[in-house]
Amino acid sequence: MTSEVLEIAGKSLVLRRPGREASSLRAWDAADELLLDEALKRATSEQRVLVIDDTFGALTIGLGEFAPVSVADSASLEAALKVNAGLNKSLPNPQKPHSWLNPPDGTFDLVVMRISRHAEYLAWLLRWVNTQLSENGCLLAGGMIKHLPERSVDVFAGAVVTESVLPARKKARVVVCGRGNETLDGWPSIWKGYERDDLPARVEAMPAVFSRERLDIGTRELLPLVQPAVKALNAEACVLDLASGNGVLGLTALACREDISLTFSDVSSQAVASVQRNLERCGYRERAQLHHSDGVPKECGFYQLILLNPPFHEGGVVGDHIALRLFKEAAEHLAADGRVLMVGNRHLGYHRTLKRYFRTVQQRAASPRFVVFEASL
Repeated sequence: MTSEVLEIAGKSLVLRRPGREASSLRAWDAADELLLDEALKRATSEQRVLVIDDTFGALTIGLGEFAPVSVADSASLEAALKVNAGLNKSLPNPQKPHSWLNPPDGTFDLVVMRISRHAEYLAWLLRWVNTQLSENGCLLAGGMIKHLPERSVDVFAGAVVTESVLPARKKARVVVCGRGNETLDGWPSIWKGYERDDLPARVEAMPAVFSRERLDIGTRELLPLVQPAVKALNAEACVLDLASGNGVLGLTALACREDISLTFSDVSSQAVASVQRNLERCGYRERAQLHHSDGVPKECGFYQLILLNPPFHEGGVVGDHIALRLFKEAAEHLAADGRVLMVGNRHLGYHRTLKRYFRTVQQRAASPRFVVFEASL
């Protein structure tokens, strides 16, 4: 892994992304620099500081002297903080980050937040911040201009008081805000979803979850193969819905058989919360385990069937580095007679990369944009 030095306000932060597959990717961007620069001008030792959706620890570690509380949707932050805290031992050790499964309690005087690429998740965050920010508190929200969601000005105007927009620098922007009156109470966009004829309840999800309003076209290609694969399993078989999103693949499997167990795992805490809600509404909660994990949870055993629709982007970075890691972990946790059913974008060439980890790789379905593979050891 490659480490790089971020020079900010007289500090030298040594930072890197954890994981061999991300060794060539930098662990911060210009938005982190702008947020840190502005936050270090404003923060005092008497203030309570909150960091939201830090990516790889630059914000949390850079503000370490103020003992910030950190909350993030992504489970990957915890590993990143451990790696980067070890590289910056002269700075205070960061606290374990919270997620939306266990959000921190307010109130906070300074909130430093990465702006989400997704407008509805940004709207959710701003309404949540309004309940945690002190009356005279300050919200600093920053992001890369090319990654700001459409209508972001309207989203901010509808939730918080925008006090100033700082000059853009290195193609990044920071917005300074005060507390607004809008909260999540009665907000109609917390849950959105769709009906499935083969499930007893709507599949719903929170704003940070991929394709929460409609079945995505990749999953649509994979779903017809789930039922026959599940019906072929032995009794008491263990199935993993990896990178589960709203859990529609695993829920479909549970609807097929009552004598199998499901494990759901996703890097997004809002995805895990959504799966929990869907399990309860479908009456399947006692037959499933949930994990907020960046990949296959380490404590998990072996599975007879793994279902996977891997993400192909991480923030603004598009590629196959996440999928490659998930393929490796799936192979390590697949039973000797098990199989993986996965779908991916055709242009990413997963038929080649899957062969690094699986002896047999077969194409099972295809469309102009997506291909479904079955892989076994």
